[in-house]
Amino acid sequence: MERPPSSTWPTIKVTGSEAYDKEDEIAAEYPLTIRLDGEEFATLVCSPGDLTDLVIGFLASEGVIRSTEELKALSLDEERGFAYVDLHRPQSTGKNYYSRRWIGSCCGKSRQFYYHNDARTAKTIVGGTPVTAADCFEYMRLLQQSSAAFHQTGGVHNAALCRESGLALVRSDIGRHNALDKLFGHCIRHRMHAKDYAIAFSGRLSSEVVLKAAKIGSPVLLSKSAPTDLALRLADDLGITCAGFIRDGTMNIYTHPSRILL
Repeated sequence: MERPPSSTWPTIKVTGSEAYDKEDEIAAEYPLTIRLDGEEFATLVCSPGDLTDLVIGFLASEGVIRSTEELKALSLDEERGFAYVDLHRPQSTGKNYYSRRWIGSCCGKSRQFYYHNDARTAKTIVGGTPVTAADCFEYMRLLQQSSAAFHQTGGVHNAALCRESGLALVRSDIGRHNALDKLFGHCIRHRMHAKDYAIAFSGRLSSEVVLKAAKIGSPVLLSKSAPTDLALRLADDLGITCAGFIRDGTMNIYTHPSRILL
């Protein structure tokens, strides 16, 4: 049984010196436990929608799979909050690699990752389709208009794959990383190559978000919010164009600016 993305909650609304009762739409927070080859692998706290995309995108982001051909079976028990995944082959990476901090180097640069699997799965991006500054402003405008869940609850992040015609795919989730994993999962399931798409994103550009973009393979990452310094160092190293504070016809381009045509 599919769970709704939000529910109502009795609320007291205060405006100035006046108060009144109302029913407020609240974003659903849903724990989903992934059991991989019969063992508990991870529990994701997410929004209860596009869960197949989320599971596949998360497993790909963790380096467990590269394509759906590696999946023997995937089933969801949405009522109890479980995803059951079986692989054709056992995991090639030991479990102690997951969630373990690791520092490596690439192309002569010291590249700092939070986890070992990031070093295995984040791709350096070369080339990619450029976008215009006008495209960037339009993508962010469309992203803000596109999410019914955000307008109802204000409690989710939105992420979209974009190209000249507008938003090709939009996913929402209470977790910013989950929204990106849902994009990734859709790309894997439908064999979409993200090199020709930009990512428009509603949240802060953290190192985690940049690494997700590198795993998805998108060369341009756009946000209405601020970046962190580690995110920009990683974006510079990974060949990703990052632009933030995209609002009211202005933006800051931080890395690899040649992909944004002025």
